Amino acid sequence: MATALAVPILALALSGCASFSPDGGMDAVNRATQARTGAATTLLRTEHDRNALAEQLKPMLAQPLGADDAVRIALLNNRALQATYWELGIAEADLVQAGRLQNPAFGYQHKRGGGSTSIERSLAVNLANLLTAPLAVRMERGRFEQAQLRVTSEALKTAAETRRAYYEAVGAAQAVEYAKQVAGAADASAELAQRMRKAGNWSAFDQAREAAFYAEAMADVARASSAASAARERLTRLLGLAGTEGGYRLPERLPELPAAAPELADVEQAALRERLDVRAAAKEAEHTAASLGLTRATRFINVLELGALREREGGEPVQRGYEVTLEIPLFDWGTARTRRAEAVYMQAVNRVAETAVNARSEAREAYFAWRTAYDLARHYRDVVIPLRKQLSDETLLRYNGMLLSTFELLADAREQRVAVAAAIDALKEYWIADAGLEAALGGRPHGAAAAGDKPNEANKPNEANKPNEASQPNKPNKPDQTTGSTQHNAHGAHP
Repeated sequence: MATALAVPILALALSGCASFSPDGGMDAVNRATQARTGAATTLLRTEHDRNALAEQLKPMLAQPLGADDAVRIALLNNRALQATYWELGIAEADLVQAGRLQNPAFGYQHKRGGGSTSIERSLAVNLANLLTAPLAVRMERGRFEQAQLRVTSEALKTAAETRRAYYEAVGAAQAVEYAKQVAGAADASAELAQRMRKAGNWSAFDQAREAAFYAEAMADVARASSAASAARERLTRLLGLAGTEGGYRLPERLPELPAAAPELADVEQAALRERLDVRAAAKEAEHTAASLGLTRATRFINVLELGALREREGGEPVQRGYEVTLEIPLFDWGTARTRRAEAVYMQAVNRVAETAVNARSEAREAYFAWRTAYDLARHYRDVVIPLRKQLSDETLLRYNGMLLSTFELLADAREQRVAVAAAIDALKEYWIADAGLEAALGGRPHGAAAAGDKPNEANKPNEANKPNEASQPNKPNKPDQTTGSTQHNAHGAHP
């Protein structure tokens, strides 16, 4: 009997053995991430992998960092994301374990007394585990696929956060540079006002006004510098950089605003189709449904063991047989376990609905914010800044014609400062909204990608990226400290 039982048990055990995949499930994560972000990712398993990555980052960090390069670095070097990748190893280990049968139990008894000796040997296997193994494997495979979706979703979330932090950092640094330009002009104005006051050409009121403007300009520089430092540190954390790597350079300016922003058709359906959190919630519901089926199948039979016996007593012939151990559902009929599984399943069903509702709402919200940010930035570029430049030019002409005072010219420069700072902020908010739309739709929207310049190209501080002089305001005017006249820069300054 023992031999008869051993053969099928051994065959089932061998067929139930599962093995680990070479990539640990990361290949699917990498493909999905690359398709949605354009950047590859991988799990750094050894110190050799990390050293190789450090060498790979050196040329990227040696030049001004573009948005796409920032995403590439974050997907490879962010330690929190690397920790998330190891969830796949845990899920795959559970899957492999589910495909392996429990080890058989071997029993041995040796009894002696009354001049006789009794020896009993037994070999038992968990038959319930054997019968439910296929369903358990399917459940764990579902968990593994769900883990892949969850890990990929975290990778996309990190990519979107990195883009937002990148544009925040570049925009903040650009604001600092402009604030310093304004402060330099205000310094010259304050010094001129002091000299003219000593010469008796200005009142104490006018001189105090210029001194106050300079003091406020220096405070603006301090505030902008603090905001830029915080934005850069947020980006550094997402990139996972430390030590000398933290000295990376950013472009001097934000990318130019796209020429047009296309209408994106049906963003709600795009979100439901592409967002991985929606897919993960659906997988969770499938998994809990399978778990409910297993619970119902085993509600009465929780322990079922089959064993082979071999007994020899004294000089008697060897006795062979089998033993079945079955739990009797006398006190626990499995009702509580079934009710619990049903409750967990209904939880999952409602979470799927919640995730879908949230995805549609977030897609609408992100698209509206993106479109509004584009319209506002374009309004500053095409209307406000050209009008401010025209007004500045007219003010200068009237000043040169002795129709306006130096104070009125300086007042115009102060008003121009506000418009330029707002234009920089509007452009920054557009690119941040673009990254937010990417996250809300589960990947970079094709319309937004086609409309915008590639950040890693547009961000390079070269002549091609300088704005059209006809649409830009003048630099803050620096009054001549000797004559009291104002030097006019014929070319527009970058905002």
